[in-house]
Amino acid sequence: MGLVGVQENGSGEMGRKNKYKRMDSELTEFDDDNLQLHEDRKNTTRKYVLACAVFASLNNVLLGYDVGVMSGAIIFIQKDLKITEVQQEVLVGVLSIVSLFGSLAGGRTSDAIGRKWTMGLAAVIFQIGAGVMTLASSFQTLMIGRFLAGIGIGLGVMIAPVYIAEISPTIARGFLTSFPEIFINLGILLGYVSNYAFSGLSEHISWRIMLAVGILPSVFVGFALFIIPESPRWLVMQNRVEEARLVLRKTNEIENEVEERLQEILQAAGITDGEKYEEKAVWRELLSPSPSLCRMLIAGFGIQCFQQITGIDATVYYSPEIFKEAGIENDTKLLAATVAVGVTKTVFILFAMLVIDKLGRKPLLYISTIGMTICLFSLAFFSLGMGPVCWVLTSEIFPLRLRAQAAALGAVGNRVSSGLVAMSFLSVSQKITVGGTFFIFSVVSALSILFVYKCIPETNGKSLEQIELLFKNELDWQGSEVELGDVEQLVQKE
Repeated sequence: MGLVGVQENGSGEMGRKNKYKRMDSELTEFDDDNLQLHEDRKNTTRKYVLACAVFASLNNVLLGYDVGVMSGAIIFIQKDLKITEVQQEVLVGVLSIVSLFGSLAGGRTSDAIGRKWTMGLAAVIFQIGAGVMTLASSFQTLMIGRFLAGIGIGLGVMIAPVYIAEISPTIARGFLTSFPEIFINLGILLGYVSNYAFSGLSEHISWRIMLAVGILPSVFVGFALFIIPESPRWLVMQNRVEEARLVLRKTNEIENEVEERLQEILQAAGITDGEKYEEKAVWRELLSPSPSLCRMLIAGFGIQCFQQITGIDATVYYSPEIFKEAGIENDTKLLAATVAVGVTKTVFILFAMLVIDKLGRKPLLYISTIGMTICLFSLAFFSLGMGPVCWVLTSEIFPLRLRAQAAALGAVGNRVSSGLVAMSFLSVSQKITVGGTFFIFSVVSALSILFVYKCIPETNGKSLEQIELLFKNELDWQGSEVELGDVEQLVQKE
């Protein structure tokens, strides 16, 4: 085609050599162009997906900031409003309890209005709650603000990992879905820094400014909504297939994989040729689960509960009290010590993010739970595995049609466990000492090792649709592989 290799008066052999030489030369040039285009597309896609993960995780800063800032603000609230120790426990722990209602509502809300706009709704509700707390003049008003903030946090915490898991390419899903946890830890660190920065102000003003600063991250969520796309899997459930295809083109590095991924999602959603299979109501299916769904629920709900009943939130909420038991009396020094706690957690969570897609989920969980049990250096080892991995798992193990509401149940387990531990830590510590309380945490941590071994599969390197098949077929979780073509088995018409 336009190549002249044999001339009228030339040697045929030479002509063939010229022909091959020119074809090879143009082919090399063509491959180089293709390679450059592929590299450009890969870099653009990675930056886009990374930006989506960052923006989607901003709501998680709110939870982390509240956990961190309340550890110091409560010192000044107690002095300013003269609240009792019981009121102090209730004020700290109630947000986790209330956030379960936000998480429960988040599943149905995100299925109705979309993952993206659920994140926006969470930010608005939190802003209102934070504003009420900032202006509160009594314990009762503070509780109203905590209630609203808890609803907002519950919505945001459960939807962020689900959204990120649904837009992420398989190869980087663990890394990207760890973002909500790193942003929680970043929020905790910012809360500690805020405590230290404003501790020199008067008792009446300091805690109000500490709480008011927490409104800022939610403002950025509003801007993020105009940048990030809707989840392609949610779009498919709404039968908006063309829109889903456009999102997949933006979030997949290889163009040829777009249609393959779209077909997997269509099959997992029960849609073929534009028609959707009739499905049982989501909550009816969750309350009467199949054996495979039951295994998913045990894994998702269980790992979330274990994350909190090993005592991490109590350690963070009451770190000033723990340091006071260790002999540090000055309030400013107490808050400075908590900053070191936040830095430690953040460093280890960053390390976990970098290795989660290389080592896998289960090895990090083993390192985390065994490390916590042996030496109870829980802040470091928690951040290495139990912190990020439990949110990654609960966002990726459930079927598409159930994912949001099933993940919400996992978040409920997390928030209830967190609230119960936070609301009882001071009282229990007074009865059996701080050392005795942490001994209980170490026993629970030991049980979590067995739970990980028996109930948690390795999901690293598998698409969301392949993970569903992994649970369905009860394959060997230690080393089984699921072929892409097997995803067709996921949908069987009743």
